[in-house]
Amino acid sequence: MTTLAQAFATARDEGRAALIGYLPAGFPTVRDSARLMRAMVEEGVDIVEVGLPYSDPLMDGPVIQAAANQALEAGTTPRDVIAIAGEVAQTGAPAVVMSYWNPIERYGVDAFARELAAAGGSGVITPDLTPEESGDWTAATSAHDVDRIFLVAPSSTDERIGRVAAECSGFVYAASTMGVTGARTSVSNSAATLVARVRAATDLPVAVGLGVSTGDQAAEIAQYADGVIVGSAFIRLILEAASVDEAEQAVRALARELAEGVRRRSP
Repeated sequence: MTTLAQAFATARDEGRAALIGYLPAGFPTVRDSARLMRAMVEEGVDIVEVGLPYSDPLMDGPVIQAAANQALEAGTTPRDVIAIAGEVAQTGAPAVVMSYWNPIERYGVDAFARELAAAGGSGVITPDLTPEESGDWTAATSAHDVDRIFLVAPSSTDERIGRVAAECSGFVYAASTMGVTGARTSVSNSAATLVARVRAATDLPVAVGLGVSTGDQAAEIAQYADGVIVGSAFIRLILEAASVDEAEQAVRALARELAEGVRRRSP
């Protein structure tokens, strides 16, 4: 069983959803991003998404774009991302890289999978890579025991969901809304329906992302999903903080709130 599968199994055994927190590597600096990710884990985040900053994101809203731009201006590289994933893995929490396909392709498909595995990383989410174009990636991740996570959306047909889920390992990422990332005041009503449709196609865990920002929203999604993904809400706190120390305290407080939320689900 991979560390990612174990994290979902542990959460399931405890009668709750897994909490997945996202931060871009290199934001606000390489060292500080690793520090903030460790703080998230210490306060109850089960799995960390380590974002690979990219200059041309397709699905990232303005908050994540601002953080990614700051990381890129600081010179963050894919090698830094892999190293930070390794630091997260040392905490005992699985580290999953979130990356658009172009940086992985430019780095070297096999090299990226191999080096991430060697560092202790568990998987990669590739939001803009389709199963039909993932032959080289499937071969590389299979060779190095790295989980592949693809996305499905409310617009996906049942046939498409089945095709995507068949190529996933680790979990299936269910985007709760059509559009870009960003914290929202409410979670899309389509999320529960999408999770049910994915569950009809696979036994893999299903994690819901895009829009979660509060413990109440996390509790709502935990009623029907195996994982709750939170990113923009953490990033906004860091952007608004006057110092890294202040940012860390805010990140810790939100992580505690969200961790309590995913444990509020009904049996």
